[in-house]
Amino acid sequence: MKIAASDRRLALRHDLKVSLRVRVWKSKFPEKREESVNLSSKGIFFATNSLLPIGEVVEVLLKMPEQITGEAPTEWLWAGHVVRLEAVDSPRGKIGVGVQFDCYEISRIMPRS
Repeated sequence: MKIAASDRRLALRHDLKVSLRVRVWKSKFPEKREESVNLSSKGIFFATNSLLPIGEVVEVLLKMPEQITGEAPTEWLWAGHVVRLEAVDSPRGKIGVGVQFDCYEISRIMPRS
């Protein structure tokens, strides 16, 4: 089976709607609450109305689901950079933003419900 170059990924993507908070790194502007379109261990794609140019460094705070880590949900703080912009029409925004994660810190373990 031949895979198109645009479909090659380093990690399995999950179509998960996860609440997240996004902030431009070292910015004085407040964080924005968004929701993921899809998520992997290497990056995230979400819709927003915010202008985030390619190359912009952002911080993303989210509760990493068990489907990704195989462990109890935990709150993770990611630093990454914008690698893709795409027009989307969703209730959360008009611009789809792809962020490649560069590094992370596990903030805290969330109790199981």
